Amino acid sequence: MVLPSPIDFGDSYTRIVLPGVVVGGVSLIAFFQQDKATGDLKRIQLERQRHGVNPPAFRAVIAALQAMWGGPDRLCDIRPGPVNGYQAGAELDWRRDGILVRAVFRDTTIEAVEGCITGHPVPCGLTAQLIIRISPPETDAGACPAPDHPQ
Repeated sequence: MVLPSPIDFGDSYTRIVLPGVVVGGVSLIAFFQQDKATGDLKRIQLERQRHGVNPPAFRAVIAALQAMWGGPDRLCDIRPGPVNGYQAGAELDWRRDGILVRAVFRDTTIEAVEGCITGHPVPCGLTAQLIIRISPPETDAGACPAPDHPQ
């Protein structure tokens, strides 16, 4: 679907989206993000509508990603703090065949400050975010350091 006006993502923009991309039985929206400087495809971001982010959706998406690529190369706990708007979360990173796949889960409610996610990347509040980003690793390091070895 071509959007009537682009969505700004900071370093990129999206004019083309594809709703209904299914990962692990969970429906996501694909945003094809273009580099602002070159107009080239910078990354593909899959996102779940915020009202649909819950522990069962999280588990289904992670199970599907692990079925495709095995265990993640990195799993990072994102502690709430000023740099991330006090949003607790987790990131799982896979690096395969010259691409970086990042699954990011954030709890965007005030409860995140209390550490609901500690030790396990499951959103605990009513508002959460589930994003999968697919990009070249040199353009998106993520919160977890990129793996030292290619897979």
